[in-house]
Amino acid sequence: MELRHLRYFVAVAEELHFTRAAARLHIGQPPLSQQIQALEHEVGAQLLERSKRWVRLTEAGKFFLSDARKILALSEQAMETARRASRGEVGELRVGFTSSMPFTVILQRVVNLYRQRYPQVTLSLQEMSSARQIEAITQRTLDLGFIRPPEVGIASGVDVITLRHDPLLLVMPSDHRLARKKSVKLAELAAEAFVMYSKDVGTGIHAQIIRLCRQAGFDPRIVQEAREAATIIGLVAAGCGISILPESFQCIQMHGVIYRKISDPAAVTALMLATRPGESTPLIDAFIQLAVEAGDLPIDLKKVLGTAPN
Repeated sequence: MELRHLRYFVAVAEELHFTRAAARLHIGQPPLSQQIQALEHEVGAQLLERSKRWVRLTEAGKFFLSDARKILALSEQAMETARRASRGEVGELRVGFTSSMPFTVILQRVVNLYRQRYPQVTLSLQEMSSARQIEAITQRTLDLGFIRPPEVGIASGVDVITLRHDPLLLVMPSDHRLARKKSVKLAELAAEAFVMYSKDVGTGIHAQIIRLCRQAGFDPRIVQEAREAATIIGLVAAGCGISILPESFQCIQMHGVIYRKISDPAAVTALMLATRPGESTPLIDAFIQLAVEAGDLPIDLKKVLGTAPN
């Protein structure tokens, strides 16, 4: 049974007149009559009663009309869904993000715009460390991920787009000896006690801070570790030591804590979007485009999406 046969039948059932139905369908009246007869033969029941003066539905025809309308509506819905999916307007997109991302303008801007432009897309957001995001992307349980440079490096099955560079800030008690300075050199922290992320959290900040301190001529004396940035800041407020965190955490204003710039040029961290190489879908491409536009680095979007001319 073809959908066009259902459309022919619905037109005749609504017009109750073969000539008017044929005109509505832009076909001849004799071919329309033949198609209706073929449909009745396929169904195995008479759907219409006919005379020279009138056409009316049989009882079977009334039930068939109701179902035919539903089938046609579902077929239109299926086609529209397919068209919208091809434009990236429906489906599910799974995006990971680190704990610092909710404090950045990028995540807020990208998620808000994506939800506004693609309201029928289910945007599944999952907080996890950069290392776990990379693993999830390679295992295909995540589609994209906002990450910081991980300690173990980037896996071969993952591509990254650097969206921006964020300064690392010194976090210290407000009564600290360096509090009056507008910026601090890492070498000035050699005698300090450090509060750091736990090494097993999966963030590259831990290893980066140790590397930066060694470049400044000392090994950091780590006295306390924690798994969350808010906990680290709270421990600094409690006088346990100082810490170094991405600038995005500066919005956490806690009594007894101040933030200062670090003057060493290498004291920056990248914010990157991790993707699977060679995987391009309308859903993914639309999100990447918004993320690139929200970043502050010059990026060739056509090259990133693989649409640049050869």
